[in-house]
Amino acid sequence: MKISVLDQSPVKQGGSPELALAETLELARHCDRLGYHRFWVSEHHSTAAYAGSAPEVLLGAIGAQTSRIRIGSGGIMLPHYSPFKVAEIGSLLAALFPGRVDLGIGRAPGADMDTARELAHGGTPRFHLFPRQTEELIDKLANHRYRPKITPRPEQNPVVWMLGTSRDSAVLAGRLGLPYNFALFINPDTGPDILRLYRENFQPSATLASPLAALTVNVYCADTAERARQLARARHLSMLKVVTRHGFSGIGTIDEAQSYPYSPEESFYIEQRGRYDAVGTVGQVSSRLAELAESFSADELMTVTITHDFADRLRSYELMADLLVE
Repeated sequence: MKISVLDQSPVKQGGSPELALAETLELARHCDRLGYHRFWVSEHHSTAAYAGSAPEVLLGAIGAQTSRIRIGSGGIMLPHYSPFKVAEIGSLLAALFPGRVDLGIGRAPGADMDTARELAHGGTPRFHLFPRQTEELIDKLANHRYRPKITPRPEQNPVVWMLGTSRDSAVLAGRLGLPYNFALFINPDTGPDILRLYRENFQPSATLASPLAALTVNVYCADTAERARQLARARHLSMLKVVTRHGFSGIGTIDEAQSYPYSPEESFYIEQRGRYDAVGTVGQVSSRLAELAESFSADELMTVTITHDFADRLRSYELMADLLVE
């Protein structure tokens, strides 16, 4: 099982966006050395939680500081942009880092709707056009006779991935013959049938002869199971504050999570949000990831690890490196 990394450049309490981006770059170098398969970065706007608003910019820095790991957008939110421009971004990255670039695209706004309107030309988001935009993007990358020309034209195009959290994205990815990454860490309310739905709808394309499905999950791996549980609880408390509108003040500490007075409803929320997480020692995480891969019929796994202490993030990936298979 190939294991990869999605990093969201999280901003922690007492930290800054500059520090968050520096940690992303250090983590990318760390995972490159350890042998992880892919390193993707996300797109979020108008939020204090994450510093990565332009994955295409961040990927240029990551590519320059790594040597072998595949790099990619997880993802670029296509409805905000023109397919022509996104094709140019992917082509330029593929020319800079030959054979290493994944162009992950998604439909979600990556922001609240007021921000989505600011991002949209004319103030009107175009989420309903996403299927057509995706087809245009694929055509522009594949058709060398397309006018106006996409430049530069790399020898090897970026690999376009469909990212999603819904059944609609699974069906669309299958119909277009794209590899598909389901964000289980965002939507744990969707069960194992989601990747089966993708496979059932898959139609071979010029770039992919058979389905390729990845599953992205939260992982907290530590030297002890108790430490791993503490890391997971601290992360879920940060998310709880967002959904209950208590305000986001950065990724919180273990001490804060241990002293927080959880109501029964809040405890239930955290339990539900974390029911697909992989938490524990390397042996426990290994068993959990294998269970998820089998249950969802995933070809690859992508992991998200967010902690207040960056050393815990580095250690989690260091421990998991024992599970890597190329």
